[in-house]
Order: sequence, then structure tokens, then C-alpha cells
Amino acid sequence: MKKIVYMASLLLSSSTLFAQLHEGVIIYERKINMHRRIQDEQVKAMIPEFRTTKHQLLFSDSVSVYKAVPEDEMPEAGSEGGGNRFVMRMGGPGDNGELYKNFAEGKSIQSSDLGAKTYIIEDTIRTRNWKLTSETKQIMGYTCRKAISTETMMMGGGARVMVMNGNSSNAQADTANRPKPQPVQVEAWYAEGITAPVGPESYGMLPGVILELNIDNGAIIFSAVEVKKEVSKKDIKEPKKGKKVTREEYMNMQRELMGNGGGMRTMRF
Repeated sequence: MKKIVYMASLLLSSSTLFAQLHEGVIIYERKINMHRRIQDEQVKAMIPEFRTTKHQLLFSDSVSVYKAVPEDEMPEAGSEGGGNRFVMRMGGPGDNGELYKNFAEGKSIQSSDLGAKTYIIEDTIRTRNWKLTSETKQIMGYTCRKAISTETMMMGGGARVMVMNGNSSNAQADTANRPKPQPVQVEAWYAEGITAPVGPESYGMLPGVILELNIDNGAIIFSAVEVKKEVSKKDIKEPKKGKKVTREEYMNMQRELMGNGGGMRTMRF
């Protein structure tokens, strides 16, 4: 009898292990609340409340690549005169390049376009003090557990917004939207059935893939909208093209370009 129970337990453990996913592709929808820290009601009236983009995470065992899903081409704002133009700087990892991680080696390599050049930033994988909870919910057919972390970060709605009326060259910067360091709560839901420590942007290092991420109570939300169970391993490779710089050097160049209005993406709403 004991032998039968043992064999049944072994078979159950084997089937559970077999059902676990170790590689794949996650498609995320990222939703940024653009009005969250804008005090000027006139500026709010000129831009949509939310900015939504899609990103993809390719992973296999201990390596991953995170990057934006290409958007449809949009017409140049203000090219025909009239209307308002809005310039937004989307600054998250993977927005204008790729973020590669090798968890076995504890390193990350980010490629990022800034101005007309591409830069390579090598760093260690960031760790967070996650608090694992017993709370669960279903996401995309997977049972996910909740983890929370409190950290200090630069929050400014995820973008720097400038409003230019008509064809005027006078730009009005939304100073209320400039990033300021502050403590925020990060809520992650990870799937234990997908055994890879990956997630969107710089988030991860949990006992499963993050399928939903809520930063600062809805300021930025990542939601998995598709889970593919296979991935082409040749697409998960280190970015090589670009000039190697340190994180500090890159941030200094980014601040300089933003101060001069460079590195911006112009869009019409």
C-alpha cells in the first residue's frame, strides 16, 4: 500500500514538473497614467489620460530579452499646421532598445538609442526586497501569487511632456511633471507555473514570471495579454551594437538631451 501511495505521489510530482513552463514569450500592455502628476488643467485637457504601449519579453531558462513591440507609424504632428503638438519622452528600459539579462551570471546589458547614437550599458541585475504573500488570483489561466516591494524611485508619470501651440516655436514645459524621488509601492503577481525569474523592464527575481505589475497604485501598470509557450532561442542574444558607457554617463547624456529638447518623440492626439 505504501508503495502504491509513493508511486502515485511520484507520478503527480512528475506531471506537475512537466507542466511547468521554462521558456516562452510574454506580451505586455503597459498603461501609464499621464494625468497623475500634472497639476495644470489646461495641459490635462490637451493630452489623453493614459498612454498605452505593448512590450515583449522573450525568455529561456536563465536568459531573457525585453523590448517594445513596434508601433504603427504615425503622421508627423503639426505637419499640416494647426492643432497642438505634444512631445513625450518615454524613458523605460526597452522603450528604444533592448534589455538583455543573464540571471546565471547576474548581469544585464541594455542597448538604448539616444539622439542619433546607440549606447550599450552593462550592469548587474537589480535585486529588490520582495515580500511574498499568500494572496493568489488567476491571470491568463495561471495561478499567480502576490509580492510587494517598497522602494524609492523617480516618478513623473513615465514621461516628460511639452505642449506647443500650433506652429509656434515657444514651448511650455510642464514643470509639475518633472520626476521627483519618492517612496512608492510595487505590486507584482507572478506565476509559479512559469519557472523563470523574469518580468517587465528591470523587475523580476521572483519564483516565477511576473504577469502583472502595478507601480505606485496605478501610475504604471503592466498586464500580460498573451503568453506563448515557445521561443526562438536565436532571438535571445546580447545586444552588441553601440558605444559602451556607464549608467552614470548615459544618465548625464540623457539629462543634457532632455534639457535641450532632444531625444523626444513627437505625437499628435
